Amino acid sequence: MQAVILAAGESSRFWPLNKKNKSLIKIMGRPLVWYTIESLKGAGIKDLIIVQGPKKDIEEELNKYNLGLNVRYVVQENPKGMGDALFQAKDFLREQFFVLDVTRFDAGDYLKSLLEKQKSSGVSLILLGAKTDNPQIYGVFRLEGDKVKEVVEKPANGKEPSDIKNVVVQLLPKEFLDFIRRVPEEMYSFEDALSLYAKEKDVRVVMLGEEPPSLKYSWHLFEVTKSLIDRYLESKVAKTAKVAKSAVIEGKVFIGENAKIFENAVIKGPCYIGDNCIIGNNALIREYSNLENNCVVGALAEVTRSIFQEDVHIHSGYFGDSIFDKGCRVGAGSVTANVRIDRGEVFSILKGEKIGTGIDSLGVIVGENTKIGINCSLMPGRFIGSNCIIGPHSVVFENIEDNLTYFTEFKGVKKSA
Repeated sequence: MQAVILAAGESSRFWPLNKKNKSLIKIMGRPLVWYTIESLKGAGIKDLIIVQGPKKDIEEELNKYNLGLNVRYVVQENPKGMGDALFQAKDFLREQFFVLDVTRFDAGDYLKSLLEKQKSSGVSLILLGAKTDNPQIYGVFRLEGDKVKEVVEKPANGKEPSDIKNVVVQLLPKEFLDFIRRVPEEMYSFEDALSLYAKEKDVRVVMLGEEPPSLKYSWHLFEVTKSLIDRYLESKVAKTAKVAKSAVIEGKVFIGENAKIFENAVIKGPCYIGDNCIIGNNALIREYSNLENNCVVGALAEVTRSIFQEDVHIHSGYFGDSIFDKGCRVGAGSVTANVRIDRGEVFSILKGEKIGTGIDSLGVIVGENTKIGINCSLMPGRFIGSNCIIGPHSVVFENIEDNLTYFTEFKGVKKSA
């Protein structure tokens, strides 16, 4: 069988981590797209098409790995949605193929069920569905039993045809391209073509028992990381790592090459510590924290359930349920507040819209190469863009856009480009 990975989106909803395709975020030393491919390989896929954007950054990253299967790359020059993306692969498609989102790292778990459904029903087009509490952010099915009658993309609140979302692991026939040609060319032409196909032919759905992790917004990365660590993390201390005798390592912990764990540091797994990382005296790392290569955690710092990309340096302070993209620097004494004072759901703001995250523990999410001064206080659910400077003693109550300098003055807040 053949699979098509759609990986050309702009990832605009993934700000402030969207300087690259979201599938290039690294967990345990590998980009997310690598895990998607590993899952497909495990299910027997040998022929793969990856639709990427014009930067070709996914191809560049994957060329570093021996993937062990036949891969073709095609380019979607403009982000015109899934329908246009699939059309770019038309010259390489077989009569039947799987299509999936690039961050569907568990896709291989479901391919057998889709094929079995096809065999039992005799239907060419099979979709994967799961119940969701947030149908407004997904494509949602209108169903009659296991028959899909329509796909509604991001339905308005109160107008959802069901609470069953499209998981975006689907088995398609090549004739589906004809239906894409018949609908208007726009961002959701893929979903419109599914609805048209369902109106004229039979479409069935395979239901999952529970909703799998998705990656629509940046805070979804925590759940994805937890799933990947549970599935792939191995306990290992590299031979070249230096761990002080008084350091404490508990649970499942990976420590990479040339890492240094100083006196009285404590690491409570599951945790991943990459190559060349430094964990300072009396620092505490715990609970699904993921530190990529060349990170530094200074003395007396605490890091819990947080994700650091490459070359992030922090000093003393508390960093809970937070994400720092590559190259960030944080001064001593800075703290991320990761729960509201009333312990309620943490909300965030994206494109001027207040969005419930569905979680009650969320710190700060910071874009690449941002510098944060000493003794800063970062409020729950706030986002800071890339290439920003946050002045010392600042209190961040609001999102900070890319490329801004921000500091709190005695009489208020001042921002400058």
